[in-house]
Amino acid sequence: MQKIIDAIEQLVKERLQMEATDIIPLQQSGSDRRYFRVLTPGQSYMATWGLNVKENQTFIYFSNHFKSKDLPVPKIYCLSEDETIYLQEDFGDESLLTRLEKLGHVEEAKQLFKDSLYQLARLQVQGHEGLDYSHCLTAKEFGKQAITSDLLYFKYYFLDTLKTPYDKQTMLEDFDALANYLTHTEFKFFMFRDFQSRNVMLKNDKPYFIDYQGGMKGAPQYDAASMIWQARAELSDDWKKDLLDAYMDGLDEVLGQKIDRYTFVGQYYGYVLIRLLQVLGAYGFRGLFERKAQFLTSIPLALRNLKWFLENRTMGINTPEFKRMLQHIVSDEVIAQFEPQQATAATPLTVHLNSFSYLKTGYPAPESDNGGGYVFDCRGILNPGRIEAYKTQTGRDKDVIDYLEQNTKMPDFLNNVFNIVDISVEDYLKRSFETLTINFGCTGGQHRSVYAAEQTARHLRNKYKVRTVVNHIEQEKKGWVNERY
Repeated sequence: MQKIIDAIEQLVKERLQMEATDIIPLQQSGSDRRYFRVLTPGQSYMATWGLNVKENQTFIYFSNHFKSKDLPVPKIYCLSEDETIYLQEDFGDESLLTRLEKLGHVEEAKQLFKDSLYQLARLQVQGHEGLDYSHCLTAKEFGKQAITSDLLYFKYYFLDTLKTPYDKQTMLEDFDALANYLTHTEFKFFMFRDFQSRNVMLKNDKPYFIDYQGGMKGAPQYDAASMIWQARAELSDDWKKDLLDAYMDGLDEVLGQKIDRYTFVGQYYGYVLIRLLQVLGAYGFRGLFERKAQFLTSIPLALRNLKWFLENRTMGINTPEFKRMLQHIVSDEVIAQFEPQQATAATPLTVHLNSFSYLKTGYPAPESDNGGGYVFDCRGILNPGRIEAYKTQTGRDKDVIDYLEQNTKMPDFLNNVFNIVDISVEDYLKRSFETLTINFGCTGGQHRSVYAAEQTARHLRNKYKVRTVVNHIEQEKKGWVNERY
């Protein structure tokens, strides 16, 4: 990490002719790329580091092309000699998704979605003009092969994990028929490929786009479907209808002609289905294979999204075996396999989470008569307390949180903790037990153990709605008060 920061500092000095006053690592997303906010006197930049040079080249080519057409994408300032680091315009920290979560589903948020979809239409049509698709990272076009690939991704990483028998040959024939149907579309422009509210940044209440390096030529309906049907946004049916109408209005304006809405909408719902299944495949891979807890918890939401779609929307093609299996995976029985048990006001279980110092206090006393629970040793994680700037801070301070999430194995550590702890929480909820204790220890009881206890409590509240009591034993001596949720 320090080598990357040093390289960014050198790039700023050599190419921008200025000194970086601070370089702040940002939280890592699902990819292998790393992002940093670079502060200089009077301006901030975003630095991206990635070893996939082809991916960097694609993003830079797309950005420069779109910027030349005054589209809402970041300006690229410079690229390192080895092409692993580039500096781009900084749009801030607020995405359309975070604004939606802050405001709720109000008219102001809906207008921001409409503005984003209008700018999407501009990016698709105007960005397509003169674009050299040979720069695409993977396929040049989202055609039959790419559509089939998304369907197989869903099949291998989600459908097959259910171990439900089905006619594989008939299923593949249905995949082929659906891919053929969606390939023959009236329009093909630039396709963002991952257009969702998380990839729309808001600056002065105007939308700007990031993370379009996976783009290719394809049907415009796919991107609109990706945003409007994003599971995490949980948009209502009325919103979905209004946003689709607004998007088609924008497309009419940008094209300078009226689209055939009947045909356009029919294929739109085909791409909605493809997108919903691609997301389920991704959740299956990240959650069921890589065992990442946050993706496992997203599966029920995605399944309910798919269930609503199947019950309320139709496509202009018959795929009987495929339809039969889709109806199966959205059944209450299957959804229940992924739906964690939820605590209620009458649930007796309270989870006590403690942070403590091995050096100063030792193991805490058990919270219950049975003396059970967990003790996790955080001392294998790199200690932020060794860094002078963090010595007076704790695991609840943003700088320490960023350090632990970006520079240490703490995310992997906690992912494993969650997998272990969830087993007991689910069992205790079923058996109406009253107490579970989870302890985290580190050398001083100040940074790693505090952060781990806080994040585990947050995880349990979000996933199970269970009551938690967080007690930072060493920090309590300094005036902290136990927190109950």
